[in-house]
Amino acid sequence: MNARPEGPSGPLRRRPVQRRSAERLERILDASARLLEESGYGALTTREVARRAEVPIGTLYQFFTGKDALVAALAERNLERYLARLARRIECEAPAHVAALTDLAVEEFVAMKRAVPGFGVLDFGVVGPPGNRAEQHILDAVLDNNAAVAQRLGTLIGGMLESREGADPEGGADPSLALRVAMECADAVLQLAFRVDPDGDPALIAECKRVLRRYLAPGPG
Repeated sequence: MNARPEGPSGPLRRRPVQRRSAERLERILDASARLLEESGYGALTTREVARRAEVPIGTLYQFFTGKDALVAALAERNLERYLARLARRIECEAPAHVAALTDLAVEEFVAMKRAVPGFGVLDFGVVGPPGNRAEQHILDAVLDNNAAVAQRLGTLIGGMLESREGADPEGGADPSLALRVAMECADAVLQLAFRVDPDGDPALIAECKRVLRRYLAPGPG
C-alpha cells in the first residue's frame, strides 16, 4: 500500500512499544468501534472515545492527530483481521477453484458484518454513498478504499485467480483489474443485503456469491 499522509506509521503518530501502550491503543480502537456501532459515524468524537476507553484525551492524541486518523486506524485493523480470517479459512479448507475461494471471501466478510462491533458502519471505509475525498481514501492516500482492499486481497489470493483470458470474445481483464471490479460489485450488493436485513439478506448474499463466481471463474462450476 502507499503511505498515508499522516506519517511513517500510517494513521498512527507513533507505534506503541510497551505492552501497556499497546493495550491502551487497543482500548481506544475498541471504544471507537463500540461508539460507531451504537451511534454511527457522526457521533464519533475523540473526547467521547477517550472517555469510553478510560484514557486521558492526551493519551489518545499521542497516537492520533484526530478523528480521521482514528477512523483510518480502525479501518486498517478491520482489514488486517479480515485478511487473517480469510487466510485461516484458505489454509483449513484449501479451496480447489476460484468459485470456492470467492465463497470463502464473501462468508468471512458477512461473518464480520454480523459479529464485529462497528464493522457495519466502518468496514474498510465509511459505509454508504460516496462522501468527500477523505472518506474515500481512509486506507490509502492515493487509492480509494475499494482499490486499496483489492490490492491487499490480491497479495493474499492473486496467485489463485484463474486467468480470465477467453471469458469473452475480446478476452477478459487481467487478474488485478478483475479483482478490482469484483470488489465494486461485492461492495454494492452486500451493502444492499445489509440495508434490506440487518443480519444480511440471505438471498442477496447468495446472489453476490453467484455474481462473483460467474465473473471471476466463468464457465462450468
